[in-house]
Amino acid sequence: MTFEPRRGYQGTNLVDILDRILDKGLVVAGDVRISLANVELLTIRIRLLVCSIDKAEQIGLNWWRYDRNLVGQEEAETTIARLEQRIAVLEGQLEAARPSQSDPVERRTLS
Repeated sequence: MTFEPRRGYQGTNLVDILDRILDKGLVVAGDVRISLANVELLTIRIRLLVCSIDKAEQIGLNWWRYDRNLVGQEEAETTIARLEQRIAVLEGQLEAARPSQSDPVERRTLS
């Protein structure tokens, strides 16, 4: 008589779970409030987002690209200069699109 070992539950392993979290994203949110005699003394709001860099960029988060502590000083200065230049161009386009103050404003009346 031979005995075969029983197979235990084969759940998802840690690598699969981590891969799924990084792919989809995970948000943890919470508030800690400290009160004394119904008077709120302190509120701490905690927001944590865990996801891959690709997912973060997809949802519009890319602050690490411009943080001077995380990128080289030269790269940060180049990026900031490029952004300031782009802002100047957009402000120029905005000014050009505004009607001058000497032009009368057209008013329409409802009949």
